Amino acid sequence: MKNYSIFPLGDSAITIDLGNHIDEIFNIKALALHSWLIEHPVPGCLDIIMAYSSVTLFYDAAGVVARGLGGHPGAYALLEALLEQAWRETEDADNPEPVEGRVVSIPVCYEGEYAPDLGSVAREKGLSPEEVIQLHTGILYRVYMMGFLPGFPYLGILDQRLTVPRKSQPAPVVAGGVGIAGRQTGIYPLNSPGGWQIIGRTPVRLFDPAAGSPLLLQAGDQVRFQPIGAAEFQRLSGRPG
Repeated sequence: MKNYSIFPLGDSAITIDLGNHIDEIFNIKALALHSWLIEHPVPGCLDIIMAYSSVTLFYDAAGVVARGLGGHPGAYALLEALLEQAWRETEDADNPEPVEGRVVSIPVCYEGEYAPDLGSVAREKGLSPEEVIQLHTGILYRVYMMGFLPGFPYLGILDQRLTVPRKSQPAPVVAGGVGIAGRQTGIYPLNSPGGWQIIGRTPVRLFDPAAGSPLLLQAGDQVRFQPIGAAEFQRLSGRPG
Protein backbone atom coordinates (compact mmCIF):
# COMPACT_ATOMS: atom_id res chain seq x y z
CA MET A 1 0.00 0.00 0.00
CA LYS A 2 2.12 2.87 -1.29
CA ASN A 3 -0.36 5.16 -3.00
CA TYR A 4 -1.75 8.17 -1.22
CA SER A 5 -2.63 11.76 -1.97
CA ILE A 6 -2.44 14.95 0.07
CA PHE A 7 -4.72 17.85 -0.76
CA PRO A 8 -6.28 20.94 0.83
CA LEU A 9 -9.84 21.29 2.06
CA GLY A 10 -10.33 25.02 1.71
CA ASP A 11 -7.73 27.20 3.41
CA SER A 12 -7.84 25.64 6.87
CA ALA A 13 -7.65 21.87 6.45
CA ILE A 14 -5.40 19.30 4.79
CA THR A 15 -6.16 15.64 4.07
CA ILE A 16 -4.01 12.58 3.48
CA ASP A 17 -6.17 10.10 1.58
CA LEU A 18 -5.37 6.44 0.91
CA GLY A 19 -8.24 5.95 -1.53
CA ASN A 20 -11.95 5.24 -1.33
CA HIS A 21 -11.81 1.98 0.62
CA ILE A 22 -13.77 0.29 3.38
CA ASP A 23 -11.04 -2.17 4.20
CA GLU A 24 -9.31 -3.16 7.45
CA ILE A 25 -5.77 -2.78 6.11
CA PHE A 26 -6.34 0.78 4.88
CA ASN A 27 -8.21 1.60 8.08
CA ILE A 28 -5.32 0.35 10.22
CA LYS A 29 -2.95 2.58 8.26
CA ALA A 30 -5.27 5.59 8.69
CA LEU A 31 -5.48 4.84 12.42
CA ALA A 32 -1.67 4.70 12.61
CA LEU A 33 -1.43 8.08 10.87
CA HIS A 34 -4.04 9.55 13.22
CA SER A 35 -2.18 8.22 16.29
CA TRP A 36 1.14 9.58 15.01
CA LEU A 37 -0.34 13.05 14.57
CA ILE A 38 -1.84 12.93 18.07
CA GLU A 39 1.55 11.97 19.48
CA HIS A 40 3.32 14.76 17.55
CA PRO A 41 1.14 17.81 18.29
CA VAL A 42 1.37 20.69 15.87
CA PRO A 43 1.10 24.32 17.04
CA GLY A 44 -1.96 25.81 15.38
CA CYS A 45 -3.66 22.43 14.87
CA LEU A 46 -7.34 22.63 15.83
CA ASP A 47 -8.57 19.08 15.24
CA ILE A 48 -7.65 15.77 13.62
CA ILE A 49 -10.44 13.73 12.05
CA MET A 50 -10.05 10.14 10.88
CA ALA A 51 -12.31 8.52 8.29
CA TYR A 52 -12.32 5.02 6.75
CA SER A 53 -9.06 5.52 4.86
CA SER A 54 -8.08 9.14 5.33
CA VAL A 55 -7.04 11.64 7.98
CA THR A 56 -7.82 15.36 7.91
CA LEU A 57 -5.98 17.96 9.96
CA PHE A 58 -7.81 21.23 10.65
CA TYR A 59 -5.59 24.19 11.45
CA ASP A 60 -5.30 27.92 12.00
CA ALA A 61 -2.82 29.06 9.37
CA ALA A 62 -1.87 32.19 11.30
CA GLY A 63 -1.34 30.11 14.42
CA VAL A 64 0.93 27.67 12.61
CA VAL A 65 3.16 30.46 11.31
CA ALA A 66 2.99 32.65 14.43
CA ARG A 67 4.25 29.90 16.74
CA GLY A 68 7.71 29.66 15.30
CA LEU A 69 7.04 27.47 12.28
CA GLY A 70 7.23 30.15 9.66
CA GLY A 71 10.45 29.09 7.95
CA HIS A 72 8.43 27.49 5.16
CA PRO A 73 6.48 28.88 2.21
CA GLY A 74 3.35 28.66 4.32
CA ALA A 75 1.35 26.63 6.80
CA TYR A 76 0.05 24.26 4.12
CA ALA A 77 3.55 23.39 2.91
CA LEU A 78 4.65 22.68 6.47
CA LEU A 79 1.69 20.44 7.17
CA GLU A 80 2.08 18.65 3.85
CA ALA A 81 5.66 17.82 4.84
CA LEU A 82 4.42 16.71 8.25
CA LEU A 83 1.91 14.28 6.72
CA GLU A 84 4.60 12.86 4.46
CA GLN A 85 6.76 12.34 7.55
CA ALA A 86 3.84 10.64 9.31
CA TRP A 87 3.47 8.31 6.33
CA ARG A 88 7.15 7.36 6.38
CA GLU A 89 7.23 6.83 10.14
CA THR A 90 4.17 4.55 10.13
CA GLU A 91 5.52 2.23 7.47
CA ASP A 92 5.04 -0.76 9.75
CA ALA A 93 1.30 -0.26 9.20
CA ASP A 94 1.64 -0.77 5.44
CA ASN A 95 1.31 -4.56 5.77
CA PRO A 96 -0.27 -4.99 9.19
CA GLU A 97 -0.84 -8.24 10.97
CA PRO A 98 -4.46 -8.93 11.95
CA VAL A 99 -5.27 -6.72 14.90
CA GLU A 100 -7.33 -7.87 17.86
CA GLY A 101 -8.51 -4.63 19.44
CA ARG A 102 -10.80 -4.07 22.38
CA VAL A 103 -13.96 -6.15 21.96
CA VAL A 104 -17.21 -4.58 23.20
CA SER A 105 -20.43 -6.58 23.49
CA ILE A 106 -23.54 -4.53 22.70
CA PRO A 107 -26.96 -5.95 23.71
CA VAL A 108 -29.62 -5.36 21.07
CA CYS A 109 -33.37 -5.99 21.11
CA TYR A 110 -34.64 -7.04 17.68
CA GLU A 111 -38.31 -7.15 18.70
CA GLY A 112 -41.42 -5.08 17.98
CA GLU A 113 -41.09 -1.31 18.40
CA TYR A 114 -37.32 -1.64 18.76
CA ALA A 115 -36.92 -3.00 15.22
CA PRO A 116 -39.25 -1.01 12.95
CA ASP A 117 -37.51 -2.02 9.69
CA LEU A 118 -36.61 -5.63 10.49
CA GLY A 119 -39.66 -7.07 8.72
CA SER A 120 -39.19 -5.04 5.54
CA VAL A 121 -35.48 -5.89 5.38
CA ALA A 122 -36.29 -9.59 5.80
CA ARG A 123 -38.87 -9.47 3.01
CA GLU A 124 -36.57 -7.57 0.67
CA LYS A 125 -33.75 -10.07 1.18
CA GLY A 126 -35.96 -13.17 1.09
CA LEU A 127 -35.05 -14.07 4.66
CA SER A 128 -36.93 -14.64 7.88
CA PRO A 129 -36.49 -12.04 10.66
CA GLU A 130 -34.67 -14.71 12.65
CA GLU A 131 -32.21 -15.23 9.79
CA VAL A 132 -31.56 -11.49 9.60
CA ILE A 133 -30.82 -11.44 13.33
CA GLN A 134 -28.51 -14.45 13.05
CA LEU A 135 -26.58 -12.87 10.20
CA HIS A 136 -26.33 -9.53 11.97
CA THR A 137 -25.12 -11.01 15.26
CA GLY A 138 -22.79 -13.55 13.68
CA ILE A 139 -19.97 -11.13 12.84
CA LEU A 140 -17.35 -9.35 14.92
CA TYR A 141 -17.45 -5.82 13.51
CA ARG A 142 -14.62 -3.33 13.29
CA VAL A 143 -15.23 0.30 14.25
CA TYR A 144 -13.88 1.98 11.13
CA MET A 145 -14.63 5.55 12.15
CA MET A 146 -16.79 7.70 14.40
CA GLY A 147 -19.46 9.59 12.56
CA PHE A 148 -21.90 12.38 12.08
CA LEU A 149 -23.28 12.29 15.66
CA PRO A 150 -21.16 12.18 18.84
CA GLY A 151 -20.46 8.51 19.49
CA PHE A 152 -21.92 7.18 16.21
CA PRO A 153 -19.76 4.19 15.13
CA TYR A 154 -19.49 3.14 11.51
CA LEU A 155 -19.09 -0.64 11.68
CA GLY A 156 -18.28 -3.20 9.05
CA ILE A 157 -18.24 -5.20 7.10
CA LEU A 158 -21.85 -6.45 7.01
CA ASP A 159 -22.70 -9.87 5.60
CA GLN A 160 -23.46 -9.32 1.91
CA ARG A 161 -26.80 -11.09 2.32
CA LEU A 162 -27.95 -8.10 4.40
CA THR A 163 -26.89 -5.41 1.94
CA VAL A 164 -29.75 -2.90 1.65
CA PRO A 165 -29.92 0.70 0.44
CA ARG A 166 -30.55 3.69 2.62
CA LYS A 167 -34.13 4.92 2.88
CA SER A 168 -35.24 7.36 0.20
CA GLN A 169 -36.27 9.83 2.92
CA PRO A 170 -34.84 10.20 6.45
CA ALA A 171 -37.09 9.06 9.29
CA PRO A 172 -36.94 9.71 13.06
CA VAL A 173 -34.62 7.29 14.87
CA VAL A 174 -34.69 6.76 18.64
CA ALA A 175 -31.36 6.83 20.50
CA GLY A 176 -29.86 3.35 20.50
CA GLY A 177 -31.28 2.46 17.09
CA VAL A 178 -29.14 -0.13 15.31
CA GLY A 179 -29.21 0.35 11.55
CA ILE A 180 -27.83 -1.15 8.38
CA ALA A 181 -27.08 0.46 5.01
CA GLY A 182 -24.92 -0.90 2.22
CA ARG A 183 -22.20 -3.07 3.76
CA GLN A 184 -22.23 -1.07 7.01
CA THR A 185 -24.02 -1.21 10.33
CA GLY A 186 -24.11 1.50 12.98
CA ILE A 187 -25.76 2.72 16.17
CA TYR A 188 -27.52 6.06 16.65
CA PRO A 189 -26.36 7.47 20.00
CA LEU A 190 -28.99 10.24 20.05
CA ASN A 191 -32.51 10.83 18.78
CA SER A 192 -32.00 11.91 15.20
CA PRO A 193 -33.38 11.78 11.68
CA GLY A 194 -31.69 8.95 9.84
CA GLY A 195 -31.75 7.04 6.58
CA TRP A 196 -30.47 3.65 7.74
CA GLN A 197 -32.77 0.64 8.05
CA ILE A 198 -33.39 0.19 11.81
CA ILE A 199 -33.43 -3.51 12.72
CA GLY A 200 -32.90 -3.24 16.48
CA ARG A 201 -32.15 -1.00 19.45
CA THR A 202 -29.64 -1.12 22.28
CA PRO A 203 -30.19 0.19 25.82
CA VAL A 204 -26.47 1.02 26.06
CA ARG A 205 -25.48 4.70 26.04
CA LEU A 206 -22.81 5.31 23.42
CA PHE A 207 -22.38 9.00 24.30
CA ASP A 208 -22.36 10.43 27.81
CA PRO A 209 -21.07 14.02 27.91
CA ALA A 210 -20.83 13.89 31.71
CA ALA A 211 -18.50 10.87 31.73
CA GLY A 212 -14.74 11.12 31.92
CA SER A 213 -14.60 9.31 28.56
CA PRO A 214 -17.79 10.47 26.82
CA LEU A 215 -17.57 7.96 23.95
CA LEU A 216 -18.09 4.25 24.56
CA LEU A 217 -16.38 3.26 21.30
CA GLN A 218 -13.48 4.51 19.25
CA ALA A 219 -11.95 3.68 15.88
CA GLY A 220 -10.14 0.35 15.98
CA ASP A 221 -12.47 -1.23 18.53
CA GLN A 222 -14.47 -4.34 17.69
CA VAL A 223 -18.16 -4.83 18.40
CA ARG A 224 -20.27 -7.95 18.79
CA PHE A 225 -24.06 -7.64 18.97
CA GLN A 226 -25.82 -9.78 21.57
CA PRO A 227 -29.57 -10.33 21.02
CA ILE A 228 -31.84 -9.68 24.02
CA GLY A 229 -35.60 -9.67 24.58
CA ALA A 230 -37.84 -6.70 25.32
CA ALA A 231 -37.96 -7.46 29.04
CA GLU A 232 -34.16 -7.46 29.24
CA PHE A 233 -34.03 -4.24 27.24
CA GLN A 234 -36.37 -2.58 29.75
CA ARG A 235 -34.34 -3.88 32.68
CA LEU A 236 -31.04 -2.64 31.26
CA SER A 237 -32.48 0.73 30.31
CA GLY A 238 -34.20 1.23 33.63
CA ARG A 239 -37.66 1.39 32.07
CA PRO A 240 -40.62 -0.05 33.97
CA GLY A 241 -41.88 -3.40 32.75
